[in-house]
Amino acid sequence: MWKTILIGSGLMALVFALSCIGPQDKQVVEYKVKTDPTVSFRIWFQVGSQNDPTGKEGLAALTASMLVEAATETNSYDQILEKLYPMAAGYGASVDKEMTVISGRVHKDNLDGYVQLLTDAILKPAFKQEDFDRIKTNTLNYLDKSLRYSNDEAFGKETLYQFVFEGTPYAHPEYGLIESVRNITLEHVKTFYQTYFTRDNVVIGIGGGYDKSLVAQLKDSLSTLPPSVTKPVSAPKPKSIDGLKVRLVEKETESTAISMGFPIDVHRGERDFYALWIANSWFGEHRNSSSHLYQVIREARGMNYGDYSYIECFPNGWARRFPAPNAARRQQIFEIWIRPVQNAQAHFATRAALRELKLLVDNGLTEEQFELTRKFLKKYHLHYAKTTSDKLGYSIDDAFYGIQDHLQTLNKMLDELTLEEVNAAIQKHLQCDNIKIAMITQDAKNMKKALVNDTPSPIEYAAPKPEEILEEDQEIGMFSLDIDEEDVEIIEADEMFVK
Repeated sequence: MWKTILIGSGLMALVFALSCIGPQDKQVVEYKVKTDPTVSFRIWFQVGSQNDPTGKEGLAALTASMLVEAATETNSYDQILEKLYPMAAGYGASVDKEMTVISGRVHKDNLDGYVQLLTDAILKPAFKQEDFDRIKTNTLNYLDKSLRYSNDEAFGKETLYQFVFEGTPYAHPEYGLIESVRNITLEHVKTFYQTYFTRDNVVIGIGGGYDKSLVAQLKDSLSTLPPSVTKPVSAPKPKSIDGLKVRLVEKETESTAISMGFPIDVHRGERDFYALWIANSWFGEHRNSSSHLYQVIREARGMNYGDYSYIECFPNGWARRFPAPNAARRQQIFEIWIRPVQNAQAHFATRAALRELKLLVDNGLTEEQFELTRKFLKKYHLHYAKTTSDKLGYSIDDAFYGIQDHLQTLNKMLDELTLEEVNAAIQKHLQCDNIKIAMITQDAKNMKKALVNDTPSPIEYAAPKPEEILEEDQEIGMFSLDIDEEDVEIIEADEMFVK
């Protein structure tokens, strides 16, 4: 039996339909927009890199790639691309810690042919050796070369997540570890697919201008997947952090990428989440020049491209302005991202960020800062999901968190929350004493010495600065970090993400 709950009216409606396509109740999420001439798909399998077996980290990502970047039993991969081209359509997969989402969009005039290709990809993967070898080689090239040697921003962020979540299923990059990927065989992929790509693990997401028959068609097709026999993975329990812990990754580089953070226990749907959202927007809204960290480090001092903070993971932040859906997690971290600064300024930049975090924790927001941020977010949050596909993605995330309409709740909370609630959430969830810091840097030995000795870190400028900035620089350059020698480790870049 299907139970459908319709939220909204008029040309746009959000539908949550509960189905029984297997032994357990599962969900179909619809975001219907009658005027949209396209149809968006997000097929969510409740599996991710947290399900990678030990020694085979990267198996979830390899398996997903074998569905969307390889042949099916019906068509070779070249034939698939040839058929998709005149449709001006495609499909792909995103794999996060807990979610694998196969997504795509097509004009409804090409719907029949597209749906056949999409469902074949999910239901009838050919698992050809040549496709596997190509995808595995690309994955290894990314881990071995691109991640560690071509993108220090991604390198630093992955280093931080590995550092914070060490010993948990969240610790490794979604693409895996180098030696583990080398050990994965095509048979491992087939077994993983049979184990996790099941009718009990799937949530069907459809958005745009489609007929009701499409829902039934997809439901019927995906009901042919086998039932699931696996047990859920427990939520990660990261180790507590005592003091400032630093991981320095030694690499020949002219600039230092810095990421720092600590676990927080707050999620979408909770009132404290939205209070922190307001506070974080003032402090370090991603790619926003009016946010406080940006003003202190980038605008006033011209040290780098940008400085941001987050209360949820923000994948591919160097390439995106707004957060992507479908990276929902049961455990998040508060994170500060300092985009690369000159090596000589890394110590100063770290001090500056931690000093500003301390000021936020100690003082909270003022009434003026609160009102200004709330006014800004009233319009800014409308950009989070501009397309039907993005809105469908957020609806999928709502299903993950067991909430209704996060996007609408954002607006509602901006009207309801008070300054006192925001500052109380800051006091409850944020702190500046127990943090893990990751740096991709050159001459890590001297960096460690400077950190441990709390060596003053004066800064020089190529152009004159206002007197108030120079006075504040004196305070920042002497700001005590109180880091013990045993709490700073140095790792060579080519040792990272190996096994």
